[in-house]
Amino acid sequence: MKGRALATLLMGSWALTGSPAIADTTAEKAIRDALTRWTADFNARDASRICDLFAPDLRYDFRGQPERDFNAMCSGLKQALADRSKTLSYAFDIKEIIVSGDMAIVRLVWTSKLSRSDSGQVIETKEPGLDVFRRQPDGMWRISRYMAYEAP
Repeated sequence: MKGRALATLLMGSWALTGSPAIADTTAEKAIRDALTRWTADFNARDASRICDLFAPDLRYDFRGQPERDFNAMCSGLKQALADRSKTLSYAFDIKEIIVSGDMAIVRLVWTSKLSRSDSGQVIETKEPGLDVFRRQPDGMWRISRYMAYEAP
């Protein structure tokens, strides 16, 4: 009897962990955590992991500029963090996360604040965007595609 109860318990546990709703929740948490970690690193000017949010096959479109790739993104981020004449910080507001298997779409708004040390002027912009995440071979969720634009 104990063997049957244990088997039933294990089968029930397997059914719960295999549930798409639980998998989606786990993926959403991993994606939120990745965005939070990137934002904290960027705002702290920590360039050591600044490219970790992006997949090697990254393609992105930003404000009508030409399509760019992972290398362009990483070099641009590192340049921005190294420029001590200005301070740039980011915050995000997730509107929606849709997970389907190893892909997820995140609709969000990035808020950036740029302040220049010479003038003290602060410029805030809102950038609605759509990020496509893919679970990578190492299990991490990374952005493989994104589009963003400045809100009017």
